[in-house]
Amino acid sequence: MSTTADPLAALGALPGVPEAVDSVRKAVDRVYGHRVMRRRSNEITAEAALRGARGSASLSGADWALEEVRRRTDFSIDAESRTVGAALRLTAEAGQLLSIWRQSPLRVLARLHLVAAGGAGVSDELVGRPRLAGEPVDEPLVELPLPGADEVAGRLEGLSQLIIAGGSAPALVTAAVVHGELMALRPFGSHNGLVARTAERIVLIGSGLDPKSVCPAEVGHGELGRAAYVAALDGYVSGTPEGMASWITHCGRAVELGARESTAVCEALQRGAA
Repeated sequence: MSTTADPLAALGALPGVPEAVDSVRKAVDRVYGHRVMRRRSNEITAEAALRGARGSASLSGADWALEEVRRRTDFSIDAESRTVGAALRLTAEAGQLLSIWRQSPLRVLARLHLVAAGGAGVSDELVGRPRLAGEPVDEPLVELPLPGADEVAGRLEGLSQLIIAGGSAPALVTAAVVHGELMALRPFGSHNGLVARTAERIVLIGSGLDPKSVCPAEVGHGELGRAAYVAALDGYVSGTPEGMASWITHCGRAVELGARESTAVCEALQRGAA
């Protein structure tokens, strides 16, 4: 990332990023301007949460049909069901952590990992804290080089300081950097992808871009697919301006697709079909 006084704002000026920011804002505004949102926003939020959890789980190896996620009540049967259960728990938890995020993002990340891993058969000793030297990481989607524990600690502290300091960067840029940094570091022994995508959601909600959480980026990430996700993440990890811009615009497209999904839900409700 840039070494300027406001590195996130500097990323917002990369080629293609201002256009992505503008496109995301327009997509979000369209959802919020829908007549159904004025009367039934709670229903849209609930449906967006379900669909977002399904999209995030799909990128962590549990690609279930939406109706299966909706129908299932037992999420402890096997690895896939535990992944879906973790995604659902994280989505429910995200809204409860907004007030803490700007003051103590590391505390929120620890809580997210506790929520994700606590019911997934992970050893209590490994839950809710960054990994120590020599501890393995179970994150099959990402095969990037794994930073050491000392580097993880330093970069997490740097990320925390950026969030606490605030700045003028657009919400999309901050959300994309939080997401990308957590995926690059994989600070926990498991569930890093689910935690990273939930942290992205928290930034988008808390920034005021999507205060009702009706534009789930997780839906878009899932729709764009694993190959595109990993390729864009490679760009982030490269640290080049082109790579960073590619990742940010990828995240922007994911938000737009989440907005489109909720617009479709609004249309269905308006027609009485959902």
